[in-house]
Amino acid sequence: MRATLVAGLALLAVAAPLPPPAAPARARPNDNRAPSGALRRDTLTLRLEARLATWHPDGDGAPGAVVAAFAEVGRDASIPGPLVRVRAGTTVSVVLRNALADTLRVHGLHDRAATPGAATPDDAPTPLVLAPGASRAVAFRLEAPGTYYYWGTSTGRPLELRTREDAQLTGAIVVDPPGGSPPDRVFVLGMWADTVGRAAVRRHRVLAVVNGRAWPNTERLAYAVGDSVRWRVINATADLHPMHLHGFYFHVESRGDGTADTVYRDGVPRLAVTEAMSIGHVIALRWVPERPGNWLFHCHIPEHFAPRAALGLPLATGASSSHAAHTERPEHAMGGLVLGIAVRDTTTGRAVAVARAAAPTRELRLLVRENVGSTRDVPLYGFAAHARGSAEPPPDSGRRVGAPLELTRGEPVRITIVNRLAEPTAVHWHGIELESWYDGVPGVSGAGRRIAPMIAPRDSFEVRFTPPRAGTFIYHTHVDEERQQDAGLAGPLLVLEPGERRDPAVDLPVLVSSPGGFDAEVHQLLLNGMTAPPPLTLRAGQRYRLRFINMSVRRSGVILMVTRAGAPATWRPLAKDGADLPPALRAPEPSRRVVSIGETLDVEIVPEAPGDSLAIEVRAPPRAGGRRFARWPIIVR
Repeated sequence: MRATLVAGLALLAVAAPLPPPAAPARARPNDNRAPSGALRRDTLTLRLEARLATWHPDGDGAPGAVVAAFAEVGRDASIPGPLVRVRAGTTVSVVLRNALADTLRVHGLHDRAATPGAATPDDAPTPLVLAPGASRAVAFRLEAPGTYYYWGTSTGRPLELRTREDAQLTGAIVVDPPGGSPPDRVFVLGMWADTVGRAAVRRHRVLAVVNGRAWPNTERLAYAVGDSVRWRVINATADLHPMHLHGFYFHVESRGDGTADTVYRDGVPRLAVTEAMSIGHVIALRWVPERPGNWLFHCHIPEHFAPRAALGLPLATGASSSHAAHTERPEHAMGGLVLGIAVRDTTTGRAVAVARAAAPTRELRLLVRENVGSTRDVPLYGFAAHARGSAEPPPDSGRRVGAPLELTRGEPVRITIVNRLAEPTAVHWHGIELESWYDGVPGVSGAGRRIAPMIAPRDSFEVRFTPPRAGTFIYHTHVDEERQQDAGLAGPLLVLEPGERRDPAVDLPVLVSSPGGFDAEVHQLLLNGMTAPPPLTLRAGQRYRLRFINMSVRRSGVILMVTRAGAPATWRPLAKDGADLPPALRAPEPSRRVVSIGETLDVEIVPEAPGDSLAIEVRAPPRAGGRRFARWPIIVR
């Protein structure tokens, strides 16, 4: 009997389920304000560890995921990893331990010489390789001021393929000049996705973060009118990110690749409202908030800032579109790689949204309508400019883009947006310096209790602004961008000098867009809404201005060219994002530039002789199937 009882108890012990293993400790979001390590004289001592941690990118109360993260020994792991920030001439002494179950490779913990020589791919510093449980000491000297980073992988993948659970193994390195740097902020962009964005497959998980958090849980930045704002931005992801600032221009002061950082010389300012950040690249930028209210800084690829469920998963069935899911809280109609900015008025100390625009001297109506052939599954939408008192233009058909809207610098304008769609919408005036209330981001634009709403079906919204500069800009939807921009809600916004009239025969906007859906059409590129535009007829010796605008929703970047017999011809750059380039950057060059979504580029071309075989070509990275480029032939007379 006793033997039977013992055997039964033993069987129960074997069969009883084991308690689940305890989840790793939480990784805290790192705002990169506090440097890590212990600094004594000219040496920083740091003990780093790579270990598993539970990451909550959507907020402390949201679901978490176990990922690899860096930590300072004796402290919580953080995403991004501990900040290394020192003055030039400092030696950094690191003891690194691998507490992961896989071999760890760490890049970026190496010298940054003050005068680096001409590097070749063979000169790239070798990574530190640590077996599970191993430790290793390394010392390196940081002499060149700039923005850098270190990163690790437990899968052996290069940075451009690091998309999974080791994709948060990144930390910032900042080297200040000997005299120190003005106050700034450091933002590390991160992603966790099924695969890289350039893969020709639909991605189930797409989680994009800034300093370890996704919107609307990212940090809200606060400034006063007139502040000098300096940011360092690090793209440690496997995707390109065109970063767009609403309402203001910024100066790009330097660009780097993690190993070297190039400061732009005085006299060659780099003004932009959207700056493409390639994989592994960094920028330092400076801007001055000139008007109060709420603003955004975000990646312009809709997939990277569309609303998603926790941990980057798709929204629940039946709530797949942002206007359906978040009509009650339109600020939640975004997610991912977004920073919110509140600017307060220095005269009152509060963030206010006061429409100070003068009485308009010009009035327009902008109709948002369905085009002929639109269906719920394949929406085809259009913008139509309508002058008061005149007959409405007939609806367009098929997939198109908005016609150019022409305004005048210094002339106040009132635009009434009339929504004839069956879903909410909004219009953002991309690159225009205007009051926050009119910026076109529902749930964000404005301030205090006066926050701009979505424009409901059969409703309207009045926008007032006075364009302060002439140039090439964009008007486009800022609601459910993956659906509505694909459907055609984007167009050129051209601001001319007072007294100037645009001659469409010599001044040509070229808006690049792409149809929606993950079928064969996703590989198409459209030029002014057409897959095969009719030939342009140009005259030899005549100067032509081409205004390129990239609004191809699913394209990280496209290659713009004007070719002669298949090879790049010559053009002269004139402007970027609506800002004239300085003389030093306007020299003739081979006509080949990469332009990302949300960027504009103005160039000048001069056909040389009758019969020249010219064409405007827009190319995208090769993919399986579909069209890989668009071509607009040119006939020279």
